[in-house]
Amino acid sequence: MKILLPPSEGKCAALAGEPVDVDALSFPFLIPARESVAEVLRQVSGEVDALTMLKVGASLSAEVERNTRVFEEPAYEAWRVYTGVLFEALNVASMSDAERQVAFESVLVVSALWGAVHLDDVIPAYRLSMGVKLPQVGDLAKFWRSELAPLNGGFAGELMVDCRSAAYSKAWVTPSARTVQVRVERLFDDGSRKVVSHMAKHYRGELARYLVVNGLVELADARELAEAVGEQWQVELVEPAEKKPGVLTLVIPE
Repeated sequence: MKILLPPSEGKCAALAGEPVDVDALSFPFLIPARESVAEVLRQVSGEVDALTMLKVGASLSAEVERNTRVFEEPAYEAWRVYTGVLFEALNVASMSDAERQVAFESVLVVSALWGAVHLDDVIPAYRLSMGVKLPQVGDLAKFWRSELAPLNGGFAGELMVDCRSAAYSKAWVTPSARTVQVRVERLFDDGSRKVVSHMAKHYRGELARYLVVNGLVELADARELAEAVGEQWQVELVEPAEKKPGVLTLVIPE
């Protein structure tokens, strides 16, 4: 099993340490793409219209300015860099050494800058969203779609538990027949249900943690996954098909 996560918008910058070694990151076939995106990001972030190009507000100007030093900034393991609701719920820091190793092997974060990284890859904090278009690179989701496609062959036979948001799902399209997208719905007292957005990140992080710490990452069948997760949450499963990913819905009572 591979658990696919989006990055967090907010990131924790390392205060000291060595800069990123692009050659040392997972999936070395992505090195040219990573270097290209990082170099364009570095240049764009120094332009007078950088905030507009990167689709961020003035409050994030310091983070955008930091992008100009993307190759020089101190780097952290990715699980320390990515913060926010999902990663707080995943809570790698509280895992045992054995659990953390499982997380490092089974969890992948899809990134607008690095393509895809494991949680123990060492990267700097950066500001770049998948919905951005960069000069020379273009639409980032489209750019990464072709670059990340070879990963599907490398993970042949593995169940993909997709906890990503829509923008990041477009950047790496996994085989439908072995992909289960995670959906979260709130169940109200009157029996009505509504898709939740912000809190969905929390429950997706909890789900990822549950799979890791309970040794469920060896599962390769969607029905077995739903049965195992059903011991913790109320779930519904639409099984994956050749042309359409499956959907695992976590139904959360009000």
